Amino acid sequence: MKLLHVGATGLVGGHVLSLALAHPRVERVTAPTRRPLDAHAKLVNPVVDFEHLPEDADWWAADGVVCTLGTTRAKAGSDQAFRQVDLDYPLAVARIAYRHGARAFALNSALGADADSRILYSRTKGELERALADVGFASLAFVRPGLIGGDRAEFRAGERAASALLRTLAPLLPRRYRINPAAKVAAALLDAVVDPQPGRHVVGSEQLA
Repeated sequence: MKLLHVGATGLVGGHVLSLALAHPRVERVTAPTRRPLDAHAKLVNPVVDFEHLPEDADWWAADGVVCTLGTTRAKAGSDQAFRQVDLDYPLAVARIAYRHGARAFALNSALGADADSRILYSRTKGELERALADVGFASLAFVRPGLIGGDRAEFRAGERAASALLRTLAPLLPRRYRINPAAKVAAALLDAVVDPQPGRHVVGSEQLA
């Protein structure tokens, strides 16, 4: 299959990219990024500006899409900038990829995603899920991790403190509130497009612990 993967430079995205490049059923990975990735025989890596995506480029053609685009409100600098990265960019990618023939889409969403939530992060993820459901994909998977475990390139003090606490409390916590390893989240995303199932599916955090 041919895979389109956006968000390849993040924690989960890096794992998706590694798994996809090694997967025997994935013949090509197209990963548009803002900065170049290391070369690989199976990798097509257009450098793009997500605010001005080249909608007619032939590299959009793919069987399935994995989206791991995302940021934090603190890093983005404002509510509007956060929503641009976590809502506008993924939805634009989904619509363009669908027009170019993609029929399966897997989103790295979040535990608590709810379009009616008062929490910006949860509301944005929920709004994206709702919008994606209207694009037309034959197979749509929402992977909803809780706190993701792994070594990030960027330092997130709050996330690191929460990880330490959850590791201590893990034996006492329900599975849905335990740390979800980035590699496990990535595997669920890739599986959803390599073996797409008709309809909409949710992979909950309890399945990723």
